Amino acid sequence: MQKQLILRDSIAIHASASRVWEILTSPGETKKYMFGCEARTDWKTDSPLLWNTFIDGKEVTLVKGNIIEIEHNRFLAYTMIDPRSGIEDIPDNYLTVSYELSVDNELTILTITQGDFSIIANGLKRYNEAIEEGGWNGILTMVKDIAEARYPHAMPV
Repeated sequence: MQKQLILRDSIAIHASASRVWEILTSPGETKKYMFGCEARTDWKTDSPLLWNTFIDGKEVTLVKGNIIEIEHNRFLAYTMIDPRSGIEDIPDNYLTVSYELSVDNELTILTITQGDFSIIANGLKRYNEAIEEGGWNGILTMVKDIAEARYPHAMPV
């Protein structure tokens, strides 16, 4: 059996779970930390989820997928693929990303998991590229900064 290739990163945030959830799901907030992309969806199970931005004045979908599971202020899981990657756009090539929020005293712990890269096309290559790019650490840090009102570290819109 092949070893699973999963990215998993966590961060403790001095903000309420509802504030962190708002940052994770509000299009105006997502573009501050997700490479200028707005999350477009109705936030319901089985709904499409598009991560759109503007390049040269044209709206472009950088990542697309579907919501698998959602529990307001606690858990979100969705599939994802980059439609411009050249990888065949079939369900077997989609990764699953999950956001889990838990509360520990006055902290919200945000854990992001992405994978399993071992079962998708070019999985090892995609996994290694994600590791080289720092996994989810940079995004987690920006979510924390936004939630804790330290905006200077957010990506420019």
